Amino acid sequence: MQTILGYNGTIGKWLAKVLPAYSNEVTLVSRNPARINDDDLLKKANLLSKEQTRNAVEGAEIVYLTCGIPYRARLWEEQWPQIMKNVLSACADHQCKLVFLDNVYAYGKVKGWMTEQTVQNPGTRKGLVRVKISEMLMDAVEKGQVDALIARAADFYGPETENSFLNIMVIENMIKGRKANLLIGDSFLHTWAYTPDLANALAVLGNAPEAFNQIWHLPVDHNVLNGKEMIQLCAEHLGLEETPAYRIVSKAMLQIAGLFRHEAFETREMLYQYDDDYLVDSSKFDKAFDFNKTSYLKGIEKSIEAYLKHIN
Repeated sequence: MQTILGYNGTIGKWLAKVLPAYSNEVTLVSRNPARINDDDLLKKANLLSKEQTRNAVEGAEIVYLTCGIPYRARLWEEQWPQIMKNVLSACADHQCKLVFLDNVYAYGKVKGWMTEQTVQNPGTRKGLVRVKISEMLMDAVEKGQVDALIARAADFYGPETENSFLNIMVIENMIKGRKANLLIGDSFLHTWAYTPDLANALAVLGNAPEAFNQIWHLPVDHNVLNGKEMIQLCAEHLGLEETPAYRIVSKAMLQIAGLFRHEAFETREMLYQYDDDYLVDSSKFDKAFDFNKTSYLKGIEKSIEAYLKHIN
C-alpha cells in the first residue's frame, strides 16, 4: 500500500493519478477525503493529531507527505513542526518509508544554481520553518528511526495548478485578454517545475529503494526563461502575432497591497525569489533516473490547452 498524506493539494492530486501504476492499493488521507481513482482507499485524519496520523499510515509501505498549510508564516511556525513530528513518529511505529515534498525556501537567496549541496541560509520566517522540519526529518534518518527522503520542488506551473503564480498572473490573464503580471522585473531567469513531472518524479523516488535517506531536487527544464520570454512563449501558443503589453508589479506596489490583502502581505518576504535569477538544478535526479522531462515549450502548451478546455 502507498499512502498520500494531504493529497488534496495540487501535487498530491497529480500523484494520486500516478501511483496506481506502482501499487494495487493507494490510500488518500485528508480531513475530508474523496476518491480521485475509482479504487482509491480513503482515510480521514487531521495530521495535527498524533493518533489520527498514526492510524492514517497503518498498513502503508510508502508514505508521501504532500500536505499544504494556509500561506501564513504564523500557521507554518505553529503547525508544520507538529505535523512533521507526528508523521515521523507514525512512520517509525509502522516502519513506513517517507517521501516529503518540500520547496527550496530553506536555501534563502542564492547566487547561481541551487543544488542539493547548497547551504541552508533562509532569511524569511517560512524559510526558517522549512529548515526546522527538514532537519527534524534528516535527524530521524541519521538516528535510524525511519527511511525517508526530501524531494524539493521549484515554483510550479501546469494543468490544474490553481495556486501557481505563473498560471494565475500570466497564463490565465493572457487567455482572458488581460495584461500579464510579472513580479519585480522581466529580465530575471526563473526556474519553473511542471506539475505532472513533479508527481511522476515523486512516485519514481518513492519506489526506488536507493533514493532514500538523502535530498533530491525534482526535475526541471534547465533551459530557463526570463519573464518576458515566458510571456512571448505564451503569446505564440495563443496565436498572437506580437507580444502583448504586460505589467511589472513592483515591491512598492506589493507593500501597499499588503496593507489590504493578507496574501500580498505574506508574499512580501519571498520577493527575493523574483528580484534576481532563481535557478534550481535537478542534475542529480537527471543522472540517476531515465526520466522524460517536459520542456517549457510543451508545458506552456499543455497548460493553455487545459485551461481552455476547463472554460469551454
